[in-house]
Amino acid sequence: MKRSTRNSILIHAAAGVVSLLILAPFAWMVMASITPQRVLITTPLRWIPEEFDFNRYIQIFSGGAESVGATFRAAMVNSAVVAVGTVTISMVVGILGAYAFARLRFRFRRATLMVFLATYMLPQIALLIPLYLILNSLGLLDTTTGLILVDCALVIPFVLWILSNYFMTIPDELEEAARIDGTTRLGALFWVVLPAARPGIFAAIMFSFLLAWDEFMYALIFTSSDAAKTLPVAISEFAGRYTTDFGLVAAGGILAALPPLIVAIIFQRYVVSGMAAGAVKG
Repeated sequence: MKRSTRNSILIHAAAGVVSLLILAPFAWMVMASITPQRVLITTPLRWIPEEFDFNRYIQIFSGGAESVGATFRAAMVNSAVVAVGTVTISMVVGILGAYAFARLRFRFRRATLMVFLATYMLPQIALLIPLYLILNSLGLLDTTTGLILVDCALVIPFVLWILSNYFMTIPDELEEAARIDGTTRLGALFWVVLPAARPGIFAAIMFSFLLAWDEFMYALIFTSSDAAKTLPVAISEFAGRYTTDFGLVAAGGILAALPPLIVAIIFQRYVVSGMAAGAVKG
């Protein structure tokens, strides 16, 4: 057997094993979501049930005002509002800030960027009390606006890091040529730099969306009603005090994973190229 053929077989075999390890938990979650509760708690466990139960999905999509489905639907809307709002604000601030760090020369430029990154590395639990007091003083507890603001504090440093490094990969000559033609610096940013940085921008948008969509700690502490609870918090409350419907938790997890999964698949090539370029330059 040729060496190239053997290497190709080994690579495909390794890819198959890795894919199985990644997809197996997701596949089991799908099976658990349509498996009757009595089967899930029996021992030994039946990996493939004799009958399928779709009542959990029916309960989520068509439940009444006081049902688990109503809470889940409200939480999905709240998660979408928080994620879109966080991404919008973070991208506007992050693009302008990243451009300043990449193109402008001022004292302590690198140190300032490191300070922003240091805030991203702080554990969330260390910021809970200060953020709680701030939101309480502003009357923003248990609101999606308050969640958007605290999520922006988490996402903006990440966007600054990705986009500032990506902007550095764009040749200065392109921007200088636009400036010679009479374009302002801000015009060069919008008409030259941003189109060239499209992969990095899409990567930043996707990962910002994932960070905001999956955020749990702040949403758990700063919300208390269906008016502001997000999906991670709503799914965590599916567990009862004395018993837990594991299938219902699995069904909620499946539905919660679909929006970011679809978005990631659509923009996959931008995410890969953007992260690769933004992570190695600096």
